Amino acid sequence: MFLTKDNKIKWKFLGYATIITFLIVLLGVMWFDRPLYLFMRNFDFGLWRIFDLVFDTKIWLLVSAVIMLFFYVKKALKEKPKLKNEENKYSVLTFCKDALQKVRNSYAFYVFCAVLAASVVGKILKILIGRARPIFYEALDMTGFFPFSTDWAFNSMPSGHTFASFAGLVMLGLLAPKIKWFTWSLAILIGASRVFYGAHWPTDVILGAFIGMVAADLVKAALKSKSTDFFR
Repeated sequence: MFLTKDNKIKWKFLGYATIITFLIVLLGVMWFDRPLYLFMRNFDFGLWRIFDLVFDTKIWLLVSAVIMLFFYVKKALKEKPKLKNEENKYSVLTFCKDALQKVRNSYAFYVFCAVLAASVVGKILKILIGRARPIFYEALDMTGFFPFSTDWAFNSMPSGHTFASFAGLVMLGLLAPKIKWFTWSLAILIGASRVFYGAHWPTDVILGAFIGMVAADLVKAALKSKSTDFFR
């Protein structure tokens, strides 16, 4: 979305999108979050509980890491791992660079990096914002913000499932444009399911989706950059 065909970030477009997202989130918190949340709760089906388990941030990281390990083993069997540095001494750094070199072109590596980047930003924002989850609204008619809280109950914004899923699925769509319609549609469905399920407010999902999209674009731009020499 914020990436050109030659993997350059559209910084001006990204800046406008950031401002618009901020305004939408602000309007949601002040006005449309509660009525929209109550409306979307009417679509709570058993399927969303499966989504809750399958598309968790930890699952995204674990699955992509396992796939990366598979690719590494496959390549390592054909080309022996480098364990020694230029001084012919065993080096952990040399091994790590060689391992990254072997997996860096796999889709799993791109997905892992995008989800990890989104998760770092998202987790920090969760704590800084400290938004109470909708469960308090349904049970006690209470809403509010409790900044710097590490308690799950006050870490509603942004949605973790949403930023992880958007990061991973948008990245897959960028790498394989033919399936973009499916991966991006699935990401939207996952985000909506968080509200259907009652775990998040609509604006939690909107902010999570934005973080995930931006993370995917920035990671792909960084990894495709010709100036990136970390893996050399």
